[in-house]
Amino acid sequence: MARDKQKPGLPSREQILSFISSSSTPAGKREIAKAFGLHAQDKIALKALLRDMTDEGLIDAAPGRAFHKMGGVPKVTVLRVTDVEGDTVWAVPERWEAEGIPVPRLRVRERGKRSALGPGDRILARTEEAGNGWIAHPLKQLAKGEEQLLGVVHEEGGRLYLQGIEKKERHSFPISDRNGAEPGDLVLAEKAGRPPRIFARVTERLGDPFAPRSFSLIAIHKHGIPNVFSPELIDEAERVSKQPLGTDREDLRHIPIVAIDPADARDHDDAVWATPDDDPKNEGGWKAVVAIADVSFYVRPGSILDREARKRGNSVYFPDRVVPMLPEILSAEVCSLKEGEDRAALACHLQVGRNGELKSWRFTRAVVRIVANIAYEDAQAAMDARVSPSAQREGQGEGTSSAEVPGDGPSPDPSRKREGSVSPALVESTLVPLWDCWRALYKARQKREPLDLDLPERRIVLDEKGRILSVAPRERLDAHKLIEDYMVAANVAAAKALEAKKTPVMYRVHEPPAREKLVALKDYLKTFDMEFALGQVIRPAVFNNILAKVAEADHKAEIMQQVLRSQTQAYYGPENAGHFGLSLGSYAHFTSPIRRYADLLVHRGLVSAYGLGPGGLTAEEATTMDRIGQSISQYERRAMEAERDTVDRYVAAYLATHVGEVMEARITGVQNFGFFATIEGIGGDGLVPVRDLGAEYFRYDEASQRLVGEASGEFFALGQRLPLRLAEANPVNGALRFELPDGKGSASNSAGRGERPGGKRVIKHRGRPANIRHQGRKR
Repeated sequence: MARDKQKPGLPSREQILSFISSSSTPAGKREIAKAFGLHAQDKIALKALLRDMTDEGLIDAAPGRAFHKMGGVPKVTVLRVTDVEGDTVWAVPERWEAEGIPVPRLRVRERGKRSALGPGDRILARTEEAGNGWIAHPLKQLAKGEEQLLGVVHEEGGRLYLQGIEKKERHSFPISDRNGAEPGDLVLAEKAGRPPRIFARVTERLGDPFAPRSFSLIAIHKHGIPNVFSPELIDEAERVSKQPLGTDREDLRHIPIVAIDPADARDHDDAVWATPDDDPKNEGGWKAVVAIADVSFYVRPGSILDREARKRGNSVYFPDRVVPMLPEILSAEVCSLKEGEDRAALACHLQVGRNGELKSWRFTRAVVRIVANIAYEDAQAAMDARVSPSAQREGQGEGTSSAEVPGDGPSPDPSRKREGSVSPALVESTLVPLWDCWRALYKARQKREPLDLDLPERRIVLDEKGRILSVAPRERLDAHKLIEDYMVAANVAAAKALEAKKTPVMYRVHEPPAREKLVALKDYLKTFDMEFALGQVIRPAVFNNILAKVAEADHKAEIMQQVLRSQTQAYYGPENAGHFGLSLGSYAHFTSPIRRYADLLVHRGLVSAYGLGPGGLTAEEATTMDRIGQSISQYERRAMEAERDTVDRYVAAYLATHVGEVMEARITGVQNFGFFATIEGIGGDGLVPVRDLGAEYFRYDEASQRLVGEASGEFFALGQRLPLRLAEANPVNGALRFELPDGKGSASNSAGRGERPGGKRVIKHRGRPANIRHQGRKR
């Protein structure tokens, strides 16, 4: 509330506002007093007046106590870069406390050089208002991310400390400003001070770190994933969602197209249909349609929807939520291919030969009406139910499986069946021809011999309140493979179609393994007395042959992981280097434009190349493909890290109720300070410190990657299986700690200590590159 009367000699509120706005330098209390010739007691009154103006919402104080108009930006302030659009860099104030006033977006102007700034970078900048916008002139680039801490508040000796959520963060920092946080709260904080006196200032209170949905929230903040859409962006999404589909679309509503997705899918990008081809030139072949949501019709180049989608790069999927690339009105409603609804689609029409080769393709803008959204499990159960008793007996007698002969293997465990989920009529009219066409595509896949790494993905099952019910590997079904192969075929067709039209392509590139990784693999395979010739032509089939020689009992899973570690990381870019893992010369992502920006660019290219109407590729996009590819590849890696971190936290939360139990585990890493292990079938890495192995001294043998007891000769080696007791499980950072089940140094050779075949040890690196999609994810 304002004071009763302004004292003589003091400037008016209007004069102060005018001075702050016109000053070329930051205007604090001292500068205002000097400008108006104030002395002694006048300065005390000025301080009270400025406090009143702050309370009234007329001005605000920036760091350093310089004032600026409320809703304005300080003359000198810290900004965070949010977008890079061509040569234009945009940033926002790192701190913004003006309630009800949108955060301003400043254009960063750098003199005489091409900007090297990227999203997430922090700069100290001088700002100025220009017309209806703001300009930022960088003064200094600041350290990126080091000042931000995500952690849990705890109390010790009557003082509050912040413990970071990173597994590697072993220090607690005293809190100088709690900002309302209480012990046990999950908070965002800033690091301040200098070593050795570093402390933390809480900037945002996030709540209970152990509450349902907190684990994904931790990953969102830790990795800086944008998860809030602005009101103006939501308004634009609402507006474009109402536009009519138009009359110039191919009408495919008479075709019984189905969408087959995970049971818990939040969006439906794609749907498929196939039927025998009546073209005499393609005897025994098939016609197929892969219908993909026409996102480019709604998200036009240069719109705020487009800018936000490019900034996010992709949707991020957590067990309890999705952080979508597009607002829900588009991602889950208007663009999503839902049963019984007319939807805009970009249709890929394929002609498939009897042996699965792609004979021709064309692309149209279409209107489709999906006849059913079917879960993978339901589609599989419906097809399994059609297998004749004789086929089942033959499959069992010959030892075949659905992975070897698609659709002809024995029926799976009856507990998986969900009878009645798919009507018999739909099975016969749609699923049967889909499966028959897929068998042809499968033949072509087998012929080109792509990399065959069937690594399981952990599935977190939650109840309606977000609490964990179970953690288990996802089941691998023929239905997954079927959709993957249709998607691969459409992606190949998209890339080749754009090449034929001389249109820029955002390729999905996976280069062959680097020599140094092949050398490491050769050394690893020697531990199994397996030869690997470096001079041979390296193709995916080379790795498949290695795996074919290893039985499950001979540590096939560990060898498969090491083969995966030898692969390069896939990325997006306009230069075609092929896709090594899929054994394809041209490959582009086309089938998931709701959740991947790369696919949206491919759609725009097809719209332009085929003259399909508005929303095509722009000249600016065509000339900046390389830069866009780099940024969306980075965002993809960010999403994968966030998803992996969250699963680790859920696993730790699930195991927290099993502390003290003995579980079967496998050693996944060995260091001089101990070894890491993971629980079979569940996952989650945990440490067994060397100090817990007993009084005996254990020597670290780096060459063979094992810890060896000096006196007994007993050892712990990579890949070794053994029982371990779970000692700790920390859901906040996802860390586990194990101990030997019978006390220090008490595990026996029968529990996993001993020689591998040929007297060798398993050597395996930890981790997983992003080049191969997890099973169950569409390509």
